[in-house]
Amino acid sequence: MTAQMTERIYYDGDCGICHWAVGFVAKRDPEGRTFRFAPLGGDTFRSSIEERRRTDLPDSMIVHTVDDRLLMRTPGLIYILNRLGRGWRLPAALLWLVPRPLRDFGYDLFARYRKRWLRPPTGVCPVLPPKLRARFDV
Repeated sequence: MTAQMTERIYYDGDCGICHWAVGFVAKRDPEGRTFRFAPLGGDTFRSSIEERRRTDLPDSMIVHTVDDRLLMRTPGLIYILNRLGRGWRLPAALLWLVPRPLRDFGYDLFARYRKRWLRPPTGVCPVLPPKLRARFDV
């Protein structure tokens, strides 16, 4: 991965919940100092993550840290909340207290049905303000 000042969140472009989560993070990181965003399977994803590392990744959100770690499922969620700082560190700490097998089971159960609960608009690209658009890679 090339050196970067911010970390990247890869998201499922076909998932309404993932789109919502990206908006949630972007709103709480308004200056874009912490995270950039790119869709899973896009050019940025393919050029930043070697093929051997891509083979077993889930199709939900993945955090690519500046130290080249790939965090997914609840470790990724906890990491994002911690990096958002302020009041988000408490929910991250509470989630961390739940044993990982239990919290990952809940995450996987949620992920299994997420595309049914909130679907992205079809055939419409979201219109982003220029400041936010600059934080998205293809």
